[in-house]
Amino acid sequence: MSRLSVHHQSSPEIPNKVLGHAEDITSTLAAAGIDFRILPLEARVQAGTTQEEILAAVGDSLAPLQRDHDLSQVEVISIDQRRWPKESDKPAPAPQEQVADGAQLYLFLAGQGLLSLHVDDYVYALFGEPNALISVPAGTRHWFDLGEFPHCAAIRLSAANAAQPRPSGDTIAAAFPRLED
Repeated sequence: MSRLSVHHQSSPEIPNKVLGHAEDITSTLAAAGIDFRILPLEARVQAGTTQEEILAAVGDSLAPLQRDHDLSQVEVISIDQRRWPKESDKPAPAPQEQVADGAQLYLFLAGQGLLSLHVDDYVYALFGEPNALISVPAGTRHWFDLGEFPHCAAIRLSAANAAQPRPSGDTIAAAFPRLED
């Protein structure tokens, strides 16, 4: 089950509220202009699965999202470093706040990730689990944390002509708790 922590930007260690019910998460994020919902996906994938296998499994579910939101660019995030790390594995770097000119959608498929959205004076930190869909409106500052040893499969949809997200220049992400494995 996904969880949402809402923090004032001046108190990153202490959330104002922590929510665990989808309805509460939906209404809290809606008040900040962010869409959240749970999609009834039938396909199941594992973190670490190849991009081709993931797209084959969930492609039919992605088509309406892409069409309805005019988002044709698909980025698959699929990594599994839960097991004892191999020598070649390096811990994931600390996330940095970024901003994109176009809207984005994140769809969590397996494992977990922490998507933090910085809206006005608040940070909405969503601990996303399978079937969670969250919008990131254009210009919203955010960061995505996979933890020290990631275990996540997710898809990020964006417009075909949208530039990749760029660093915002704010170091706020470093002040907030990371996803703990």
